[in-house]
Amino acid sequence: MLRGEKIGLRARIESDVAVLHAELYDDVVTRSRSDSRPWRPISPDSTAAPFRIADPSDDYAAFSIVDRADGDALAGEAVLWGIDQHNRSAHIGISLLPAFRGRGMAVDAVRVLCAYGYTVRGLHRLGVETLSDNAAMLRTAERVGFVREGVLRRAAWVNGDFLDEVVFGMLVEEWSQLNGREPQSGGGSGAERNRLEDIDNDGGGESSPADDRDLEV
Repeated sequence: MLRGEKIGLRARIESDVAVLHAELYDDVVTRSRSDSRPWRPISPDSTAAPFRIADPSDDYAAFSIVDRADGDALAGEAVLWGIDQHNRSAHIGISLLPAFRGRGMAVDAVRVLCAYGYTVRGLHRLGVETLSDNAAMLRTAERVGFVREGVLRRAAWVNGDFLDEVVFGMLVEEWSQLNGREPQSGGGSGAERNRLEDIDNDGGGESSPADDRDLEV
């Protein structure tokens, strides 16, 4: 498990699937704000289900978010998607279950996911894309240190309207400066490796492309 101050990121397990599907996918209005693809009815045990357990993938890493203060209760999902090992870049996405929103867990989850991307996967750039009216995710990205790079005007068809998308990015050297250490060319410093404990990857990854927008957090 990867541990932050409030949350942990661990591999998805079978008991997570039904909960994530019911609370994150079957909420049609909210799901439509987080996924560029049109919503359609899918059974949680379908091969097309977004939270089903699949083998790990080189271009995708899926985690379950757990609340460390509540006995590691399932709190949502976090993903590193579009991992490009040649250009050393990827995108970040998180979705918290409704009961866990508004607790400041999103900032911690994004920070831990960034640490994983930079120090474990050796990435150079991470990106976040979210709807322009998703105030919670906008604040989260800026608090973690992402730079607002631009706006894709009316790029997202969401529940009957076109909305703007905001694009954020952060480079590894910016992350290193914010966290008081020199940029790493490999898998991170010894201290960082000790802080980020090994994650059990049995059942990582999903079968479908990751969402390209984030839920309200």
